[in-house]
Amino acid sequence: MNKKEFRTLDEQVNIMINKGLKVNDIDKAKDILFRENYFFINGYRSLFYTKDRKFINGTTFEELYSLFLFDRNLRNILFKYILVFENNIKSIISYQLSKKYGYKEKDYLNPKNFNQDIKEKRRVDDVIYKMNRQIRINGEKHTATFHYITKYHYIPLWILVKVLSFGLINELYGILKEEDQKEIADFYKMSSDDLKVYLQLLSNYRNLCAHEDIVYEHRTQTYIGDTYYHSRLNIPKNDLGEYTKGKNDLFALIIILKQVLQADRFKEFIQEINTCFDMFNMHINTIEINKLYNKMGFPENYMDIVDIRGGLDE
Repeated sequence: MNKKEFRTLDEQVNIMINKGLKVNDIDKAKDILFRENYFFINGYRSLFYTKDRKFINGTTFEELYSLFLFDRNLRNILFKYILVFENNIKSIISYQLSKKYGYKEKDYLNPKNFNQDIKEKRRVDDVIYKMNRQIRINGEKHTATFHYITKYHYIPLWILVKVLSFGLINELYGILKEEDQKEIADFYKMSSDDLKVYLQLLSNYRNLCAHEDIVYEHRTQTYIGDTYYHSRLNIPKNDLGEYTKGKNDLFALIIILKQVLQADRFKEFIQEINTCFDMFNMHINTIEINKLYNKMGFPENYMDIVDIRGGLDE
């Protein structure tokens, strides 16, 4: 096994040059590698690689760095709009559960409020434990929760959700009774099964964005079901009759956000994504923008999804 040893900036640049990358300004390249980290920038090379793991002839360091910046901009856009949905789903869940079970933690965290299947008991207990733990840990750290603990000696769910992670909200939805899952999913005009899958995928991408991981070519282990948008966009199918895009890739996330964001917000979102593509396209010469679309799971007509009827405002 080859050991991954420390490399100086000069060695890092030479490795890239030996792989066929054209470095026009070595000092600038070294400065970027020092600030941004060779490992992460090198992680974007696959889009510019040939089958023999060499850079396509003529590929420049500037193009590689442009993809790095594209992914950073993309993460920021995705994160912003996932947070919009996160706030929405937290509000809806807290409203529905508080209305039905009460607004004090001893009421809304009663195990009787959740899935009563004996097979789910451990999962229910685990989620309730995690929520109580957040009350203990964050109760006196967060301004809103501290106010309620100090003045009222309890934290209503609509306040508690502010300190719950998206991942824990995902788990909370998963242990709700079927009728409560359905009532929440009905707001989004979808089945509770679809919302479960969507929450998993959204949580996965949210974590990638929050930790600055590579997003543009990411594939999740979770696949979303076939939708109206797949057929309207004429996304091709493989020999097994399965859609080749928009299932567990970044475009699957776009399809989800189409269904959970209000139309004006979604339109803003897609326009920002399109601007991101345009900016990247201005800095590349060795590949076509379609190669990036394919890597991301985007159909060329992805902008058409804005005008397809559906989502919250339909």
